[in-house]
Amino acid sequence: MQIRSVIEQKSDQFTPAERQLVSVLLAEYPFSGLLPIQELSQRARISAPSISRFVTKLGCAGFQEFQQMLVKELREGNRSPIDLKRQNSAIYDTAPLASYLARVEALNSELQGRVSQIQFDRLCDLLSDPKRSIYAVGGRMSDSIADFFARHMRQIRNNVFHIPPNPEVWPEYVLRLRPRDIVLMIDFRRYQASLNRLSVAVRERKAQTVVITDQWISPCAKGAQELVTVPIDSGTLWDSYVPAFALLEALLVPLAERNWKGTCTRIASWDSVREGMGDLPFGNT
Repeated sequence: MQIRSVIEQKSDQFTPAERQLVSVLLAEYPFSGLLPIQELSQRARISAPSISRFVTKLGCAGFQEFQQMLVKELREGNRSPIDLKRQNSAIYDTAPLASYLARVEALNSELQGRVSQIQFDRLCDLLSDPKRSIYAVGGRMSDSIADFFARHMRQIRNNVFHIPPNPEVWPEYVLRLRPRDIVLMIDFRRYQASLNRLSVAVRERKAQTVVITDQWISPCAKGAQELVTVPIDSGTLWDSYVPAFALLEALLVPLAERNWKGTCTRIASWDSVREGMGDLPFGNT
């Protein structure tokens, strides 16, 4: 389990001083936890022995083990397909399709354990609120998932936008944001640094972020209204995004049915306009 997750689970067990330490650790996670213990002590205004007792509460043998775990998280979050291939070089499948489908099935089963029904319902509440505009954006590869979701959502409700992957045009979308609008951000390991900067700009506009990431947690997740971690490690050189697609497809069903009359009317109007415009070139759709 990740250090951040352990901290969240044990949050009700911390003293006021330890909660102050948690604030410092999570402000620049995981880098703040890699500081020398004396420097961390000064930043958090808590004694070094108190920090040692804190990491023991987290299940670490000491501060050194605590930092080793953070370093391991950093390495896992930056693994490339080359690294993953080296890790799984001994794997050889005589039935690669069947084997891979079994791996994906296992990931989807894991997803069910990670996303509770309560959190799923909260996501539906946020994304169906007609007073909020919805924006979706992803990283180099995960932006295709954001675009997929936005395309479906636009047929369910209005004020849904896909933010293009080019950061040069992002100011246009940031300036549109109103307080409490939702920006859905999807980012997996080998994280997109620009998304972290975008998340800061979003919060400065008093809008809220919903972040879908992996268990190592993208830096853009800081300050998220909702953070969803999905399993991606398929045991091959490629991470699997199937669970992320599955989660968003699952969300689309209740989002469409919550106000089915409105959804039905919008789809009918959408199709009427689309058909009336004829067969336009793909680039103009």
